[in-house]
Amino acid sequence: MITGITGQDGSYLTELLLNKGYVVHGLVRRSSNIDRKRLDHLTQNVEIYNQTLHLHYADLSDSTSIRRLIHRVKPQEFYHLAGQSHVGLSFEIPESTAEFTAMGTLCLLEILRDMEQPPRFLNMGSSEIFGAPETSPQTEQTALRPTSPYGVAKAFAVQMVKVYRKSFGLYCCSAISYNHESPRRGDSFVTQKIARSVAEIAAGQREKLRLGNLEVTRDWGYAPEYVEAMWRMLQHDKAQEFILATGRSTSLKEFLTHAFSYVGLDWERHVEIDPRFVRPAEPTALVGDPSRISATLGWEARTDIASLARIMVDHQQKMCAGQNEVSFHWN
Repeated sequence: MITGITGQDGSYLTELLLNKGYVVHGLVRRSSNIDRKRLDHLTQNVEIYNQTLHLHYADLSDSTSIRRLIHRVKPQEFYHLAGQSHVGLSFEIPESTAEFTAMGTLCLLEILRDMEQPPRFLNMGSSEIFGAPETSPQTEQTALRPTSPYGVAKAFAVQMVKVYRKSFGLYCCSAISYNHESPRRGDSFVTQKIARSVAEIAAGQREKLRLGNLEVTRDWGYAPEYVEAMWRMLQHDKAQEFILATGRSTSLKEFLTHAFSYVGLDWERHVEIDPRFVRPAEPTALVGDPSRISATLGWEARTDIASLARIMVDHQQKMCAGQNEVSFHWN
């Protein structure tokens, strides 16, 4: 069972599990927006949809419906990926961010606590729980110092998962994931904004790209590799937290350089700084140490930042050319 199945990670994880022979149940919110383009290639396949892939309407704020659904499906593995996932937006909607990201996780843990045979449970954590860390790179033992409502909500969820594991014996863990991108990244995220703008500038459809602080750094990886790490975590005999990261710090300016260079352009001729896109509080020196998951589960991030920028820009160029492909199968 997957919450957030229509998102970037949810769609890649669904492909991964289906390829491994799983039957997958996804929770989707009932809303006026029924755009599920990341899953279209699966839901339009009659051999998959309602056969090995099932979608159910459920909202994290409706614990009764979710409880009923979980007891009916009886999943063996539960991947909790849903929640308000935009850090910048969390400053504008802190209450709903806390409701869905923090309390939504607690709701699920309470349901599993009462089950006779609860599934193995993975919670999607975030590097934002470290916020302004005193040390870098961060490990699983680094103190939590979030600097955004999103980071605070994620820190609550990560800590609550630990409480339920130790207090009630649940097999539950958190994947403390650093930034991971792909062609399926939402349009509001800066890497996708850059990729789309680069493709449009190269096609002569626009002239300028407006961004905030170019000196911010992130540990950027490739999303399909990260969902494989999540699956490996639930196959391990012991539930524990793992950091999912490349271990490399990249500035936004460096990502810009790779993206524009791929189409033969100089970013400095097309990028303008806009103070509106500077966050009230910006995390510093967020780079993860993936040594524990590498040693324990044999996982490592393989796609470098130049390749990631190329993959994303290439997809956006196809979109500009009218090739509406959204399927990027993970092998």
